[in-house]
This record gives sequence, structure tokens and C-alpha cells, in this order.
Amino acid sequence: MDKVDHIGIAVKNIEEALPYYTETLGLKLIHIEEVVSEKVRVAFIDSGNVKLELLQPMDETSTIHSFIEKKGEGIHHVAFGVTNIQERLNDLKEKGVRLIQETPKVGAGGAQVAFIHPKASGGVLYELCDKSGGAK
Repeated sequence: MDKVDHIGIAVKNIEEALPYYTETLGLKLIHIEEVVSEKVRVAFIDSGNVKLELLQPMDETSTIHSFIEKKGEGIHHVAFGVTNIQERLNDLKEKGVRLIQETPKVGAGGAQVAFIHPKASGGVLYELCDKSGGAK
């Protein structure tokens, strides 16, 4: 793992959550985008050494909607920046680590992403995020 790339935070509504981050905390909004394949809107916020990623479900079939229904708004995942994501996934699988995806998929900003199952990591959902292909 190269570094912590971002921390994903589940919110019901990005527009309602943003003023806390931008006005109260004084952080800078980088951009907002939709990841249609995951049924989420995301807002990236610059917090200095690590980005915050606000995740808003686009509909009731989104995994973020399910997360909020079960656990409420709050920290959803921690994302590690990696290179050669498929090699990292293969290495983790060989070590017996339970994965949610064994092959990466396209995530926010065009990054290649995959998740480690929280049952393999003490209840924490970790994302591997590979931006080496020119993703934002």
C-alpha cells in the first residue's frame, strides 16, 4: 500500500453535508461527480494530506443507501493508493484475504478500485485505489 488516498464518508445528501466541510471546517471542494455504475454521487474534498470522499446514494438500490439504513451516516471506508492493483489483489488472495472484488472496476475519477471484505480486516472496509492509469 502506497498511502491512504481518501476516506469515504456516507451522507444522505451532499449539498446538505458540504457546508460543514467547506464553511465550518474551511476545506476546499475539489469536484462532484456521479459514478453511475455504483449508483452514487461523490464529492471530493481536499483536507490536506488525504482527501475526503462524500458518498450519496443515487437511489435505494445503492450499497451506500443500504449502509446508511443499517449504520447511519459516517465513515464508510478507507482507501489505500496502490499501483498494479491486480497484482495487489492476487497477492492478498494468495495470503487468504477475503475480497469483495477479485478484479478491479472503474471507480470515481476513473481510478481502478476493488474492496477488501471487512470480515478480513477487523470490521473495516478497505478500498484499493489505483490511479496510475491517469485517473484523477
